[in-house]
Amino acid sequence: FLLFLSSCQPEALEKRVITDKPNILLIIADDMGYADIGCYGGKANTPNLDKLAKNGMLFTNFYAAAPNCSPSRTGLLTGRSPSRVGMYSYRPANHPMHLRKEEITIAEVLQKENYQTAHFGKWHLGALPADSIFNHPQPKDQGFSYSLGTENNAIPSHLNPINFVRNGKKIGEQKGYSCQLVVNEALSWLDTIYDEANPFFMYIAFHEPHKKVASPPELVDKYQDLPSNDAAYLANVENLDIAVGRLLERLRKNGELDNTLIMFSSDNGSYRQASNGQLKAKKSYVYEGGIRVPAIFSWPNQIEKGRQIDKAAGFVDVFPTICHLLNITLPTDRVFDGSNIWPLLKGEKFERQKPLYWFFYRTSPEMAMRIDGQIILGISEDTLSLSHQFMKPDMDYIRNMQFASYELYNPSTDISQKNNLIEQVIDADSLKTLLNNYLKEIQQEGYYWKNLPLDIGSKQKKRKEDWVSIN
Repeated sequence: FLLFLSSCQPEALEKRVITDKPNILLIIADDMGYADIGCYGGKANTPNLDKLAKNGMLFTNFYAAAPNCSPSRTGLLTGRSPSRVGMYSYRPANHPMHLRKEEITIAEVLQKENYQTAHFGKWHLGALPADSIFNHPQPKDQGFSYSLGTENNAIPSHLNPINFVRNGKKIGEQKGYSCQLVVNEALSWLDTIYDEANPFFMYIAFHEPHKKVASPPELVDKYQDLPSNDAAYLANVENLDIAVGRLLERLRKNGELDNTLIMFSSDNGSYRQASNGQLKAKKSYVYEGGIRVPAIFSWPNQIEKGRQIDKAAGFVDVFPTICHLLNITLPTDRVFDGSNIWPLLKGEKFERQKPLYWFFYRTSPEMAMRIDGQIILGISEDTLSLSHQFMKPDMDYIRNMQFASYELYNPSTDISQKNNLIEQVIDADSLKTLLNNYLKEIQQEGYYWKNLPLDIGSKQKKRKEDWVSIN
């Protein structure tokens, strides 16, 4: 496979389009854990991502917007808390919850700045394609002039998926592995549709390494000393890395890499505890294992390479940061939960104006907030049996729940969240009040979904049982 090279060839420089506006490339893995890739101490062979980190900066305290798929992607694209927006959990098939047309995405803002916008991979923000029952906004309605993607995961697995939709039309089975198919389409778009007279915004949302995992046998064989499931998973991560390398190589050859702001991250923590390293818990929890994710930023000659950033940042910061870079005024008719982290990327003084916070009703604790190096979590004692899917009883529960107890941790000295400091910290009451205030905002502003399924059905989870299993 192609390796990421360190310098541009002369012929590439001749093709380069000089522009004041950078290209913007967001690359998101699906369910990749904090400790999966090489530059984070992981076991997967990931030379392209490792080199991207070496030539850019690596975050050690970077957070997804939520501990599972749909809400996290919502936070990334809107800069707003997904619960404020009304995306409370992942979106099941044939379900009314979606990213509503009233929301403004990064792509919509950039389109108005003459960016060419394209989405490749997982969507998971509404029905795709639209149908007569769920006539949800499509990627083109939310700022993407071109799209190849799937409503949710690759079906039946990453190998030969059958559910890709290109610009609103199903295209049937595609031969190959999902990550390579996604990059194939991105490369084709760059070569045949993209006009170099204007910058691009590409949102590449890989399906890997979400279940159901399928990996090339030749890559699996490289991990033959490990259990078969581990080998298949790590090979899956490596296959994603190869796909990233192909895309970066194309940008390098065409002289576009130096003028491209790149972010790589994951939509939430892994479903595999081993992939989250020392972090507590995993996907679907607001403990660190569910929300702290790998993050690499790169922009040659603009971002100092080889730096490690320990200050907290996250998905919701991307929207306001991009707006700052392009001198775009944030819309004033809505609340943004992210901050402009450009000073942080430039190595300058950065003070967050709003704390990062996460709400996820399906597990316990239900809410977490990081402020001044501390993380406080709120726990409800409600015994409502919660379904795997988002149902009407869940909506009513969200609107009325209260915290009965709290936990407090210092992540810099207690990465595994073993030492609850709630009874030892002097300002604990003020932190509780702040957390409760954000809960009230969610309850007052979060969109109230009507016509939700009424029956909880057979797939039930009790929050308290889940909580006990990881404590």
